[in-house]
Amino acid sequence: MNRREFLKCSGIFVVMNRLLVKEVSAKEASVVAVAEGQDYGAVTRNAINALGGMGRFVKAGNTVVVKPNMGWDRRPEQAATTHPAVMRAIVEECLKAGAKRVKVFDNPCNDMRRTYENSGIPAALKDLKNVDVRYVEEERYKKVHLKGATFIKEWELYGDALTADVFINVPIAKHHSLTGLTLALKNMMGIMGGDRGFIHRQIEDALADVNSTVKSHLVVIDATRILTAHGPTGGSLKDVKVLNKVIASTDIVAADAYATGLFGLKPQDVPITVTAAKRGLGEINLEKVKIIKA
Repeated sequence: MNRREFLKCSGIFVVMNRLLVKEVSAKEASVVAVAEGQDYGAVTRNAINALGGMGRFVKAGNTVVVKPNMGWDRRPEQAATTHPAVMRAIVEECLKAGAKRVKVFDNPCNDMRRTYENSGIPAALKDLKNVDVRYVEEERYKKVHLKGATFIKEWELYGDALTADVFINVPIAKHHSLTGLTLALKNMMGIMGGDRGFIHRQIEDALADVNSTVKSHLVVIDATRILTAHGPTGGSLKDVKVLNKVIASTDIVAADAYATGLFGLKPQDVPITVTAAKRGLGEINLEKVKIIKA
């Protein structure tokens, strides 16, 4: 081999090596951060900081949607809705990171006024500037073509979720009589308009369709207390288990997969999680996920 051939081969090797490094980097393990403690605001911040802090997701001037579960006319202690202390910590961190505006909403199943009020979330956020906690408005839904969808090819999704610079998904971990559990993937029903009852015909595919279209930049699962039975509405404090935990991840499937274990189940026991993983929305195998105790 002469010098010209050597340099040519060396150049090819360098290029191939760089491509390989990029490929390996792209396949880095998903990370799930788990924090525990009785100060729910501090626990939430600890989980987010373990991922690199809110500044990793929110930049100066961003409009951010922080989407809780406010779907039911229940008080925080009944574990059917996201805890207001968890929400407050997330919104405060968004503002500290430079968010221009933070929007909070849900499309509830019970009376909107009562669900919002009894969740405690509006009251927890009312003194914060540049934070909008508003009822959803029908005219703000946009009919969206769901690219690559397998069940619902087109659906009305809330405009604020579509236009936000950053979307933060904040469900509560709880039992669900139809789907087994309701976690981050299912919390996205709250951005859907129209006849949501229709999607229960193939709910796993429908939720994968929606989550493929509107991605959660950050998932924070409220497991400060979980609803172990009679979900998603609950009502009895006998069904509530206090865990004092918050789970955070950029991988919605990995986050849901980890939270499944809180109920004594495996990720493969929840069809919504399985379908989302098959659709390439995240990692379901927890052996391939890096778990950080924050």
